[in-house]
Order: sequence, then C-alpha cells, then structure tokens
Amino acid sequence: MAVERIAFLAADHARDTARDLARRYGEHPVEGSDVIVALGGDGFMLDTLHRYMQLGIPIFGMNRGTVGFLMNAFQEDRLAERLRRATPTTLSPLRMKASRLGEAEVELLAINEVSLHRQTGQASKIRVSIDGRVRLDEIICDGILVATPAGSSAYNHSAHGPILPLSAGVLALTAISPFRPRRWRGALLPREARVRFDVLDPEKRPVSASPDARETRDVVSVEIREDREIEMRLLFDPERNLEERILNEQFRP
Repeated sequence: MAVERIAFLAADHARDTARDLARRYGEHPVEGSDVIVALGGDGFMLDTLHRYMQLGIPIFGMNRGTVGFLMNAFQEDRLAERLRRATPTTLSPLRMKASRLGEAEVELLAINEVSLHRQTGQASKIRVSIDGRVRLDEIICDGILVATPAGSSAYNHSAHGPILPLSAGVLALTAISPFRPRRWRGALLPREARVRFDVLDPEKRPVSASPDARETRDVVSVEIREDREIEMRLLFDPERNLEERILNEQFRP
C-alpha cells in the first residue's frame, strides 16, 4: 500500500515519541493521509477507531501502553517498510440503539462489545429476543453483553464468553454473573442477527448500557446489530496479524 503521507496520533504519554517519528518520516493531517499511526494502548486505539472510522483510513497501531492486543510492537526503525508489508484486517462495529426512561433514544457504535449492567445492588431482569423472537423470557443477572470477534477476547472472555476467530461470522451473547437460569451462560449468534434486550421493572431495577465502556444509564430497551456499512481497516505486521493473536489467546495458560 502507498505510505507517502502518514498521520501520527498519540496518547498523552506518547506525544514525545510521535514528534520524533514525525520529524523522521514526515507528518500529514489525518484527513489527507494514506495511513494513521496510533501510538498508545488498546484504549487509545479504540478511541482512534471511534473518532476516524467514517474516513476509511487504515490504522497501524504501535504499543506504548500495557497489553496492546490491538497494537503492533513499537519500533522506530523501518516504519515505512512495515507499513508497506502490513496485513489489513477489516472490522465492522456494532450499532446500539437504546431507549431510556423519559428521555430521547441514544444511538452509538461499539467495536468490542455492547454490555448491560445493573445500576444498583439488585440484580437486573432482562428479556432477550433474537430477530424478533423471544429466546429468554427473563434472565436475572448482573448484566449481559454482545461481543464482536475482535472484542471477544476482552470483557467477553473475562465474563467466561468464548473467544471467536475473526472469520467465524458470529457474535457472542454472554451473561454476566447469571443467577437464573443458572445453567445458561450464553449463545453464538450469526453476525446478521438483531438482538433486543428489554429491561423488566426498570424503575426498581435500573440498568445501564455501555458500548465500549461509554455508559448510557436508565435504559428500557436496547437493540444491537452489526453495521456492515461501516468498515474499519487495522494494519498488522504479517507475522502477528489479528487473526493469529485471537487464535493464540485460546491456548494461553
């Protein structure tokens, strides 16, 4: 791919590094660039994707954070060569539409997951429908989430949900600390599925909805679907592409 015009974006603690790289490789505004190089951790990468996903510019992350699951290893040398060799991964976000008690609807996008959580000490009660058909009349739980394959190794996995290969073509529906039904832990859904959560008794048992940790409180119902009209391109070094990383996560001790 052409890499003549690079835009460098950095988390606060990595701004000095971004300035050094810009002096070495040149720098261009995001809107006119061939590629964005994001310097930070996974949280900064998610913020960058949310901010620029509509532009369709590929993003190459270099880890200056802690875990760096969505990032490549940091290295100052041979950046242009790495960008030319990089393997693209295309992701589509989840689109969440939430109705709230006495307020306007909220519509937001999520790259990793949309999660619902109880807001008080009382467990939430939620009805689960898939493609217009009720699948669970009531689940009593701390919460429930829908995760993309790219996000399946994050919060979803911590809630004992499955890790999904990127090519699997499915979404993960995972319960968070379910109380009733006790044996139900979740389901795999086709990526075309439309998920609806209805909060039962929302005034007594209030629930919040969080697309990628951006909280919307006091929701009454939440509809979730994959928005395949939006495509984000992440770039990875060929030997450590995202598909390989997700596969490796399934064999970690």
